[in-house]
Amino acid sequence: MQVPSWLVGHSIAGNAVWRWLLFLALILIAAAIGQIVKIVAERVADRRFGGKDAWGGVLLRAVSRTWVLVSTAIGFHAARAVLVLDAVPSSMADSIGAILNAAAAGYAFYCLCDLSDFFLMRLASRTESKVDDVLVPLVGRSVRIIIGMIVILNVVQEVSGKNITTILASLGVGGLAVALAGQDTIKNFFGSLVILGDRPFEVGDRIVVDGHDGPVEAVGFRSTKIRTLEGALVTVPNAEMVSRSVCNMGKREYIRRTMTITITYDTSPAKVRRALDILRDILKDHEGMKEDRPPRVFFGDFGDWALKLNVIYWYHPADYFLYMAFSEGVNFRVLERFNEEGISFAFPSQTVYMSGAAVDEMSAG
Repeated sequence: MQVPSWLVGHSIAGNAVWRWLLFLALILIAAAIGQIVKIVAERVADRRFGGKDAWGGVLLRAVSRTWVLVSTAIGFHAARAVLVLDAVPSSMADSIGAILNAAAAGYAFYCLCDLSDFFLMRLASRTESKVDDVLVPLVGRSVRIIIGMIVILNVVQEVSGKNITTILASLGVGGLAVALAGQDTIKNFFGSLVILGDRPFEVGDRIVVDGHDGPVEAVGFRSTKIRTLEGALVTVPNAEMVSRSVCNMGKREYIRRTMTITITYDTSPAKVRRALDILRDILKDHEGMKEDRPPRVFFGDFGDWALKLNVIYWYHPADYFLYMAFSEGVNFRVLERFNEEGISFAFPSQTVYMSGAAVDEMSAG
């Protein structure tokens, strides 16, 4: 088979076209091999090593993710030998190779953080406190950010030709501008530290803040995510979380109900006392009652249009749907007992009194 003349007779940057094609082919082949190894390793991790539920599977999956970039870096260094480069292109190739090496090494450490996350989550699951469940993701993110910064510094060092000390010194010049631009981020970060230290709420607690009512789904460096009872996901900056009043519904020990039952003004005193006795009998030793918080029933007040009977009781534990089911039963029993005793409920009404002259005028009309 004869090689086309344009592959031999033409050159780019002092190298024949076929050398550049071979150079690109070697890199693509290396990347393809890395992708194949990744797919195979992930399947082996899931089928033989327990996948994400066992440390062996987590380790193998983490290592497999690095193979595409690592094999590409290896392929670049192998393919570079095909080219004949002068001093300047050779220096550029060295820089590109160093950048690939730094990126591959950094990404490898980045992926291996999955293993530390796995062990930390295992440790956190053995404790009752939910603070550990929040700290583990924050620790993982912190380590990954540090790794990313180290990789970036290495890349900048390679591209600029300066050592890290000089780069850090030059970064100090713009430090004030960066701090001013990122002051909200810094506030939110310290807000997350306050939340973790003070623990006004934990992941899973139902809280109310700024009118948003729902369980906490996650606490991050920048914000706290709340899944409202309507199903919406609300993100509140941590700086605002620590500066506002947070009502932690998840920490309440009981639910208190205060209700007012109104009966008509023509109810006799004897029947008012009977109504109070009925209410006390319905709530006597009721479900969810504790001895230190017995129910309270009083003839509370003379209203504008009814006699008011005030009822207060506490339900333990603070399970909202159990409380609602119990309250429904109380309502039905009150309705049934009052109807049996002939005690009439009142509803808003007005009585208009007219003078005799007004009556006469109406009659004449």
